Amino acid sequence: MAAKTRYELKPGLATREAFGKALVELGRQNKDVVVCDADLSKSTYTAGFAKEFPDRFIECGIAEMNMVGIGSGLASGGKIAFVSSFSCFVINKGFEQLRVTAAFPNVNLKVVGTHSGISIGEDGPSQMSIEDLGLACSLPGFTVLCPADEVSMTALIHASAAHFGPVFVRAGRAKAAVIYEAGQQFTIGKGIELVEGSDVTLIATGLLVAEAIRAAETLAAEGISARVVDLHTIKPLDRDIIARAASETGAIVVCEEHLLDAGLGVRVAQVVSETTPCAMEFVGIRNTYAESATPDELLDKYGLRAKDVAQAARKAVARK
Repeated sequence: MAAKTRYELKPGLATREAFGKALVELGRQNKDVVVCDADLSKSTYTAGFAKEFPDRFIECGIAEMNMVGIGSGLASGGKIAFVSSFSCFVINKGFEQLRVTAAFPNVNLKVVGTHSGISIGEDGPSQMSIEDLGLACSLPGFTVLCPADEVSMTALIHASAAHFGPVFVRAGRAKAAVIYEAGQQFTIGKGIELVEGSDVTLIATGLLVAEAIRAAETLAAEGISARVVDLHTIKPLDRDIIARAASETGAIVVCEEHLLDAGLGVRVAQVVSETTPCAMEFVGIRNTYAESATPDELLDKYGLRAKDVAQAARKAVARK
């Protein structure tokens, strides 16, 4: 897809909803697709799969560790196994099993964590996953994906099923703006340049991709040309698109709904330091947990809006 200069960002489905729909599509296409859930199927949207394919759905109860082990066993037996729960539960509670039963033996397990980030809102910090990308990336052999909208989620769930090996997919509760047109092609490990720009690159993932696009429009009105890149694949990173951005624009802002200490930003910075060092700024959650509030209130308070991305871009450009 050629980079655009302007986007009409319209409200769309939450990426968790798109995941549920894609799962049903996969189930119809391949009888080897099986799904496990941890008593949250209505929230994770695996309920649709359970209704249509009850013999291929396993309700594991509130036992994420067991669920991961069951899913890994099914994958070891030749199934394309998806396990799903809130990110904070499947990653945090299931980490040891993800390590021992999925990563170490390199089984074909697909892990989908929903309700990621702070945009789940009123449920509060106990159910907000702000560490999941870092933890997933620390597992050798895991592919880690963070789709930005319903189109990319649908495509990347299908790509995950076709990819052999363990995969973690991050999904959100909040409605996400539609960025991509139907039919857009996605390749695991390849970022997408959405907006052309020459002064600074806004590298974003997940919910922050739409905010980066809005920030680019604000900056354009000020005479700052901002490139926008969607890194839907956190691991393996698209090193080429990052190195090119550093070389061609000389400044990068990384935007994520995740702890800055262990998310996309530190991974991009590693590539930049190894290729073309440049001015960098980071938009994300800074060494804290959030609290219970509306999603909008939380995104505003913790600086995850287009205005925050634009301000970081101004700082990066000033440091070139």
